[in-house]
Amino acid sequence: MARTSQKFPGVEWTGDPGDFIKIDKEKCTGCTDCIKVCLAGCFKMEKNKAVIVSLAECMECSSCWYVCTDEAIIFSWPPGGTGFRTEWG
Repeated sequence: MARTSQKFPGVEWTGDPGDFIKIDKEKCTGCTDCIKVCLAGCFKMEKNKAVIVSLAECMECSSCWYVCTDEAIIFSWPPGGTGFRTEWG
C-alpha cells in the first residue's frame, strides 16, 4: 500500500526501497550542504557529521549526493516499483 504525506501533495511512496542513501562518516566533513538541499528533511547533524534521520519522504532527487563535494553521500536508485511516485510524472 502506498504512503502519502500532507507535506507533499500528489506524492506517494510505495514498497520498501531499502537503504538507497548512505553516508560515509569517514568522508563527511560536516558542511551541512546535504541538510540545506533536502526538501524532505532526511538528514541531521550529530557530532559534527551528517546522519540520516529517515528516508520515508525522500523524493530521490539525488541533490544530497550532487552537493556533497567530499563524496560522503552514497546514492543508488531504489529498486523498480519502490520509493517515490508522483501523479505529475
